[in-house]
Amino acid sequence: MLSFQNVTLLIIVGGKSSRLGVDKRFVEIGGVGLLETILRKASAIDFAEKFLCVEDELPDLKNLAMKYGARLLVDEIKNSGPLSGILRGLSASKTDWNLAVSADMPFFEFKSVAKLTGKFSSVQAVLPEVDGRAQPLAGFYRRELAEIFRVEVLSGQRKIISAVKKIPHELAAVDDSVAFFNVNAVAELKLARGRAENLRREIPLITVTALVSGTGKTTFIEKLTERLTLRGVEVGVIKSDAHEFNLDVKGKDSYRFQEAGARSVAVVSKQGWFLVNRTSERAKLSSLITHMKCVDIIFIESRAHGTFPAISLWRGKGEKAWREDAVAVFTTEPEKTADIFQFELDDLEAAEKTCRFLSGKCARPRCAWPRTPPTRKGG
Repeated sequence: MLSFQNVTLLIIVGGKSSRLGVDKRFVEIGGVGLLETILRKASAIDFAEKFLCVEDELPDLKNLAMKYGARLLVDEIKNSGPLSGILRGLSASKTDWNLAVSADMPFFEFKSVAKLTGKFSSVQAVLPEVDGRAQPLAGFYRRELAEIFRVEVLSGQRKIISAVKKIPHELAAVDDSVAFFNVNAVAELKLARGRAENLRREIPLITVTALVSGTGKTTFIEKLTERLTLRGVEVGVIKSDAHEFNLDVKGKDSYRFQEAGARSVAVVSKQGWFLVNRTSERAKLSSLITHMKCVDIIFIESRAHGTFPAISLWRGKGEKAWREDAVAVFTTEPEKTADIFQFELDDLEAAEKTCRFLSGKCARPRCAWPRTPPTRKGG
């Protein structure tokens, strides 16, 4: 068990959720509310004490605190943001060091900040830094900062980092951006739910969809596959086709077996194998993953039959719309919106980052076979 025996945990819980539009403390990701997710993880860690720092003493908050063995603390100074929550926790703490963590980071793991405890010697605060940005709501604070933060809050200060800059502190680089991903808007919630869904799967699935034919789904997946393959990610692709197909050509043995009435025909060679199975109804695309071996991620190309999460494409054809289960849109006319992340249609770097985030676990063990860089036909 990871141990923080000499550290008090301060779970900072706001309640405004103005950008999300609903109380995000109870918004579910992966079937569990955001606040309960962090409480569950904290219950497995050996902290000196656990505080739930809230603005208002609501029954649901009291019940969660009791369920997970945390002490509920209500802000003394109202409507002053998370800095007031940290102040309240530090004022009640009995330990020199305290870890303040936001309740809106669904993928946070306490091991991500464990190494920061080695920097306690000569500062009053230690904050993780991810991609050049300090993370004050995943940082360590000394208890004596309570009075300093009280002065800051009473003066109208609401930004934690502004208060931290006035005291001896250290920023420690942490290479784990996913752990600090927080949910403030609907777009972030959609991405988080997509990742959570894939974390429960043996192999992550991502549907690439477009409501209008000719948008470029195949080309998009092809280019993305090349990019991921060169980085060591094994990709599988499942294509949904609205038309009938015949995989083999007339005269081949496998064709003759199908013509004779065989429901399933498999062909195996040194290079690999394929299986054709006739069905009376369209198979669920997600059911095919059991037949795909040694892959880290599977793309499903489909207009209407893919699974969640989906990436939608739009190239100026038809109404500017996408499927309800889309978590990101790649379009020729991206717009800035809090409802869904939008990127340029040909932004492969953004596509790769989005898919890596959604896949959740691209580091699966892979089959060992000689690899050569992929080549595109015709060039």
